[in-house]
Amino acid sequence: MRPKDLRNLLLGLAFVGLLALGFQYITADREEFPGEMLYREGNYRLEHGEYERALQCFKEVQKINPSYYPARLGEALVYLQTKRYQEARRVLDRLVKEHPDFAEAWANRGILNDREGRYEEAIRDYQKALKLKPSLAKGPGFFYRLLYNIKEKPATIADRMKYLQEQFKKPPQERLLRVPEIDEKQPILKGS
Repeated sequence: MRPKDLRNLLLGLAFVGLLALGFQYITADREEFPGEMLYREGNYRLEHGEYERALQCFKEVQKINPSYYPARLGEALVYLQTKRYQEARRVLDRLVKEHPDFAEAWANRGILNDREGRYEEAIRDYQKALKLKPSLAKGPGFFYRLLYNIKEKPATIADRMKYLQEQFKKPPQERLLRVPEIDEKQPILKGS
């Protein structure tokens, strides 16, 4: 590449970067819904293992904007990640009852059922989630895995459902339904 072409490329990239920063500056203080910034902070804290702070954020969003049910999913995910399964179940059961089209609630209740050894219920919840939102079968995308340094693509709920279904075809004494070191890597699924 010639020096002039390289200089033009760098100038173009710098210009695009400045435009992006300007756009972020203009839109940074505007929330699409009441509590959005707290919700985003809660997701950030959840992704980084700061569970109690994440829980505080999600509960505060619920006070500010009780109709924004993805914040309740965030609360359930904190409980799920901290193995407070009874609390997670209470929130997830309510979510699927009140918002039966919320695929991520079904998917995470499936994960909860799976972790508690309720495999047939997990399969039903996974099926419902995938019927509502087939894209959940893809799992985390390339950029998410790159951002969080996830080298191998983790199993999706579709993978787990298929595995459980295959195991249930075997005689009970031959089934292997739990492999803790693999099962713990199954990602939770956040809402929008």
